[in-house]
Amino acid sequence: MSAPTPQRHWTEAFARREEAGRRGEPAWLHAARKAALARFAELGFPSRKLEAWKYTNVAPLAKIPFEPARTARAPGLPDTEHLPVPLGHAERLVFVNGRRAPELCRVEDLDPRVTVEGLARVLDSDPGRLEGVLGRLDPEAGGAFAALNLAFFTDGALVHVPRGVTLEEPVHLAFLTLAAGKPVATHPRVLVVAEPGSRVTVVELHAALGHGVYFTNAATEIRVGENATVEHVKLQDESREAFHVALLQARQERASRFVSHSLSFGAHLARVDVEASLAGEGAECALNGLYVATDDQHVDHHTWIDHETPHGTSRELYKGVLGGSARGVFDGHVLVRPEAQKTDARQRNENLLLSPDADVNTKPVLEIHADDVKCAHGSTVGRLDPDALFYLRSRGLDDVHARGLLTRGFAAGVTREIGDDLLRSAVEALVVRRLFGPQEPGAGP
Repeated sequence: MSAPTPQRHWTEAFARREEAGRRGEPAWLHAARKAALARFAELGFPSRKLEAWKYTNVAPLAKIPFEPARTARAPGLPDTEHLPVPLGHAERLVFVNGRRAPELCRVEDLDPRVTVEGLARVLDSDPGRLEGVLGRLDPEAGGAFAALNLAFFTDGALVHVPRGVTLEEPVHLAFLTLAAGKPVATHPRVLVVAEPGSRVTVVELHAALGHGVYFTNAATEIRVGENATVEHVKLQDESREAFHVALLQARQERASRFVSHSLSFGAHLARVDVEASLAGEGAECALNGLYVATDDQHVDHHTWIDHETPHGTSRELYKGVLGGSARGVFDGHVLVRPEAQKTDARQRNENLLLSPDADVNTKPVLEIHADDVKCAHGSTVGRLDPDALFYLRSRGLDDVHARGLLTRGFAAGVTREIGDDLLRSAVEALVVRRLFGPQEPGAGP
């Protein structure tokens, strides 16, 4: 008997989920799940014949019969102090294999007006709160992967900040996967709602607990109300055998500000789509990205900034550091609609190749339908400056430390934009560890 097609495998998995029963799940969510599965069955996984997937082959992922990840229980739960970004005493929700791990969560010191809760718990206790809000991602965005997430997500995070409330410290959302034995899949979902005049920073971490083949298929929805500010930091440090696909969509109202930092270090294959719609006049958006890949890793970032209204401002800077035989892809699209006069948009992609076998495909795009705008874009691909290396070597640094110092300086163009000092320092150190091992650049041989 031949192996089932990917569509059949996931359709049968959905049917088994239906047979197991979903007691208490609201009718509106069940209907949305069935519609999402039908969309996936229609689309199938994308092929390289599609322009958006021209340089990224997901056929190896599609062939693996992933099973739902099993919930991990104590004492098998991790020590969160040894994660790529230590959580310390941060307010946080922690999910292990797709399910909230209460023993690792900490939200006691949050402003009582703020909601930071697992989606599964909200759906059990007050499902009406999420109707019409959850699952409102653009159906055309994310394609088959976004459809799979909606059909199969079991848990995730809701962050709701009421009107006029400011959270001074970041909220951490950690999604950890423990793959043991058969390949497993998780479909985490995050919903962030910042009401008018509010302010919040959300750190979303995806990391591995050990080695193994698994598939993380994440979706994040962010609503930024009038005059609100949301800073979102997404750090991906999955197993080198893992597949990571993620979609983030943000919608901004009048005079709002949205800042995204997309940081990719792990996974065998990673694809991240970030989309921002400036739906209100005077909205500001900044998309920052840093991808670091070595060996045979493949990392793909697609971004979309949609200027729908006048007086919008967007800034985009993505940087890639690629070693070994790694492959990077950047495809950034800025759309300025006819109504979006007085738009100011700048986009740039810079790439640093550390080996002759590393490669990158970069395509920044401006699509402008208004005539009173200021827009610019560009991209660069290069190697470490030999004169700078010679200078550092002449001052006593060995080759590894000299390369590490220059690479850290290159990445700092993105990392210095992270608002939280502790998080910024942890990310900067992680860049060098991933490329050069546990060394401290600048410390000398």
